[in-house]
Amino acid sequence: MLSYFKGRPSCMFTLRQLSFIDQVIIELDKAITTVIGKPETTHRHIPGNELEEATELSAEEQRHSAGLMRVNHSGEVSAQALYQGQALTAKLPEVRQAMEQAALEENDHLVWCAERLSSLSSHRSVLNPVWYIGSFAIGAVAGKIGDKWSLGFVAETEKQVVNHLDEHLAKLSANDLKSRAVLEQMREDELHHRTTALEAGGAELPRPVKTMMSIISKVMTKTSYWI
Repeated sequence: MLSYFKGRPSCMFTLRQLSFIDQVIIELDKAITTVIGKPETTHRHIPGNELEEATELSAEEQRHSAGLMRVNHSGEVSAQALYQGQALTAKLPEVRQAMEQAALEENDHLVWCAERLSSLSSHRSVLNPVWYIGSFAIGAVAGKIGDKWSLGFVAETEKQVVNHLDEHLAKLSANDLKSRAVLEQMREDELHHRTTALEAGGAELPRPVKTMMSIISKVMTKTSYWI
């Protein structure tokens, strides 16, 4: 994972030379862009963009697809905050770079989900600011504890995200091919993030921590589906 990012420029290096106020302004800008704006991406092709919008979707199927995509969008808001928090407090420059690149790839997912919600005539979760703040704090604490735990946190997070995506793919209408294409690509990316985090030295998290993460995740998915 770390070798993959070798030689890539990282704006996080400059944060060490900025004042506290500068850092706060930068992080606030990232938060606002993530929650209500259109963040920087890797400019990858949107999965399923070439497919026609399904005309066979019933009103209930469309509502359900929107609910699932809203959950996934909120999950990506949380992932973005988590990576930014970890990058801010990571000790090794290579780990900071890795977190920033992962955050950039998660931005792809964020934009894909937002576009899909718009196509389904639905909205983003109003609770996204809450998820961002909480996840940023968790990420910052994880990065402060140590890089191996920070990477381990990434690995466990991605594992749980993949499990959620599997559930959503099973629940999604067979007619909604565009949403399915997005979720399948997201699943592939999350598996890659998990693998690279483990290969970079991510530690196995204690069971109580995994349980806590699972509980928080369930609260987010249950609420974001509706609001």
